[in-house]
Amino acid sequence: MTVTCEMSALEERICSLFDNPAPERSEDNLDLLLQFRDALNRGEARVIDLSGDSWKVNIWVKKGILLHTVLGLLSDTTGDGHAIELDTLPRRRFAVSEAVRVGGESAVIRDGTYFGPEVTCMQPLFVNMGVYIGAASVLDSNCMVGLCAQIGERVHVGPAAQIGGFISPLESMPTIIGDDVTIGGGCCVYGGVSVGQGAILMPGTVVGPESRLYDLARKTIWKGTTEQPLAVPPQAIVLPGAVPLTQGVAAGSGLFVQMPVITSYRDDPAFTGDPLAGLML
Repeated sequence: MTVTCEMSALEERICSLFDNPAPERSEDNLDLLLQFRDALNRGEARVIDLSGDSWKVNIWVKKGILLHTVLGLLSDTTGDGHAIELDTLPRRRFAVSEAVRVGGESAVIRDGTYFGPEVTCMQPLFVNMGVYIGAASVLDSNCMVGLCAQIGERVHVGPAAQIGGFISPLESMPTIIGDDVTIGGGCCVYGGVSVGQGAILMPGTVVGPESRLYDLARKTIWKGTTEQPLAVPPQAIVLPGAVPLTQGVAAGSGLFVQMPVITSYRDDPAFTGDPLAGLML
């Protein structure tokens, strides 16, 4: 009950400051941002919450994140000109008791992020504010995790993969990666796309909000729009793919457009463990 009351007060203060047409850079307001980042670090404030069987956006949390760019001033954070950044965007610092493995200085993680116990971060990487990462997940080297992205438990994000940030419009869902998902090396998940529990994106797969997935197993096409970004179904195994352009001025040109392919589902009894099984290659 105490936490609920404290969070309600924090929410009220953040919304009041955000709605002010000329918010003041004062000690009280900077301290408010510090309290807000601490709540994000502890997982007590989060961009989304589970409401029944669906996610609900906490708009006030997005407002709190955006206030950091409004009230921040550029400063030399290293003292030698090697890092010029807003003073409201410091790095996240971890205690050993949090049980999070983080590499050296090339693992750049902004304050205001939640990391569950046993998360491993291989340097170099970058994690932006508002990110939530569940227990026992792994971020491999050269990963980028953008604003507000939500990553579940036991997720493996492969080397050089990008999980795109998505904060505006305020009511929009962030990019969401479900529990037990594998994101292969060089994959890109952008613009509020959600990846269902247990899915596998094979290396090099790129999906955005308006992407289409051709589902070989179910003989259908999964679509996304700007208003309703693509949702990769749970347990799907997705490979990079392309289809020929057959309509309009490009018909018969030999040009192809990207369309990743769902080859099978991990929970299908017929799945052999080989994502390419049954394909004529």
